[in-house]
Amino acid sequence: MNLIYLVFAMALVTYIPRMLPMVLLQNVHLPIYVKQFMKLIPYAALGALIFPGILTSTGANHMEPAIVGCSMAILLAWLETNLIIVVVGGISGALVMNVFFL
Repeated sequence: MNLIYLVFAMALVTYIPRMLPMVLLQNVHLPIYVKQFMKLIPYAALGALIFPGILTSTGANHMEPAIVGCSMAILLAWLETNLIIVVVGGISGALVMNVFFL
């Protein structure tokens, strides 16, 4: 029974911070530059969360394969290729660098 209360409390604590801004700010008109800034936050947060993991994925002493793999993935994403190709290209770049050059 305590588990049900815990799940209900977690759902409530998660829902309220998401619901309140939508309800309280629905009639507030933000300036265009603020809206543009807010649209970039998910990309910046995602980059901040992922980038340190990329650099430490091959070990602290071997960052070269990670940098090559990341560069390859960025290049393929910039060319607007399929997501699977971006992932496979990034892994392949890191693997080639790790096997043949280190």
